[in-house]
Amino acid sequence: MAETMKPNHTRKSYLLFTVFISGMTTLAIELSASRLLDPFFGNSLIIWANLIGLVLIYLSLGYWLGGKWADYDPRETTFFQIIAWAGFLVGIIPLVSRPILRLSVQGFATLNAGVMVGSLLGVLILFSLPMTLLGTASPFAIRLAMKEVKDAGRVAGSIYALSTLGSILGTFLPVLVLIPTVGTRRTFLLFAALAMTVAIGGLFQHARSKGVAYLGLLAVLAGLTAFSGGPIKADETAVFETESPYNYIQVQKINGDYLLRLNEGQGIHSVYNPDYILAYGIWDYFLLAPFFNNPPYPADRVGSLLLIGAAAGTIPKEYTAVFGPIPIDGVELDPAISAAGRQFFAMDEPNLRTINQDGRYFLATAAGRYDVIAVDAYRPPYIPFQLTTREFFAEIYAHLNDDGVMAINAGRSDTDYSLVAVLGSTMKSVFPNVYVIDAPAGGSDLGNSLIVATKQPTRLENLAENIAVFDNDLLQNVAGRAQTSRIWEITCRAEAPFTAGVGSLPPLPAACPPPFTDDKAPVEQVLHKLILRYMLGL
Repeated sequence: MAETMKPNHTRKSYLLFTVFISGMTTLAIELSASRLLDPFFGNSLIIWANLIGLVLIYLSLGYWLGGKWADYDPRETTFFQIIAWAGFLVGIIPLVSRPILRLSVQGFATLNAGVMVGSLLGVLILFSLPMTLLGTASPFAIRLAMKEVKDAGRVAGSIYALSTLGSILGTFLPVLVLIPTVGTRRTFLLFAALAMTVAIGGLFQHARSKGVAYLGLLAVLAGLTAFSGGPIKADETAVFETESPYNYIQVQKINGDYLLRLNEGQGIHSVYNPDYILAYGIWDYFLLAPFFNNPPYPADRVGSLLLIGAAAGTIPKEYTAVFGPIPIDGVELDPAISAAGRQFFAMDEPNLRTINQDGRYFLATAAGRYDVIAVDAYRPPYIPFQLTTREFFAEIYAHLNDDGVMAINAGRSDTDYSLVAVLGSTMKSVFPNVYVIDAPAGGSDLGNSLIVATKQPTRLENLAENIAVFDNDLLQNVAGRAQTSRIWEITCRAEAPFTAGVGSLPPLPAACPPPFTDDKAPVEQVLHKLILRYMLGL
């Protein structure tokens, strides 16, 4: 018997329910897509613009296609098959994208533009088919639900209102409930399964044989859900893997060292070896920050530390070993990273208080003052813009004791110090003196610098004078390594914006860049230009 073109009340209600689920799935997938891409490409405005722009293109295409398709084949079975296929394609996104995202990691490791851009576009293209098919839902449903032309406005308004209500639920459900509870990939799969289940229910109302056939696709999706429960990235050196609302977290053990890696990236965020205190990386140089103060400045003058970006506790462990059980507040956004620190990195110092909170928010609400405030909140190669501005550094200034210092980790290449220069210039707009220690890069042409600012007026020579009287073996070790690299000052004077101390000056702009502010802090542009110049060999 031919399928009726005018659904009865029950069928119409189910049709509208399907539109609601389609709207919910559309927004849920868009937001979950940002969580899928963020660990690899960063949470920058450029990534959001690409994601939102392409999704709008796909939906526009879906609206156009849905209207034409509905006029050509105005049957409920066609509508529900479209939604079923959209759900299935949503479900395979996180699995098909995995190898492409791993290519993006290689691109970031080597700063290969083709790999990075190709990987990003490849993942975004994966969303084209399911989002386009989901976009067909509203115009197709309007064609099926409309009985007379005089009802066109009411029917169209009701259907788009239902789709929008579903989108509202799809905005909050993955962010507040599903991603924190079951992870990103299973969130994709759950929404995919929901869309397919609703579509199959509609098919059983109109064409049972087709409903049975699409149950096979749903069974495949269920198998993918079971498969997704395994390790995110199997690695013979990995001793722990998990996904939190903020990061994919991996702990590796290599030659006795425990290494914390985030989001399958090349950067190491914390190091721990039960037989050693020092990490022989940028973390060690934070120990030298207080000694830019005017001499004599003995080690026992350091009485407190605030660390924004505590990770698994490398810097607090070193500060405790050198300066004793001083009060340390370690602010770390991700509680799962802190848990990994306690489990694998012996982050159990009784003097360490871990606060799982955004660093900028903590500063705005905290009342205490500190001798040292350290910032190490990287998601290589990105740094959150709100931790780079004059307003942020002014908040740090207000939370320092009278002879307090702050230090921030900044990435660079051998030939491009643009991020170091702009951070230093911004800090110089708040602090009287700003210095830079270049950490040895270990043979790589990519490295890190530690930028240190003092609340009191100081001199570049202070560090060397304080180092000369060190009687702590750990401090002597770090100082010996630092004095083989560059140590220099950012003055931002018109005639001499940068002053050499130990070693020659690195390649720097002719003048200090304008300071970043909360209103204008284009840190992503600085980093993208740094990456581009590196790839072009400039």
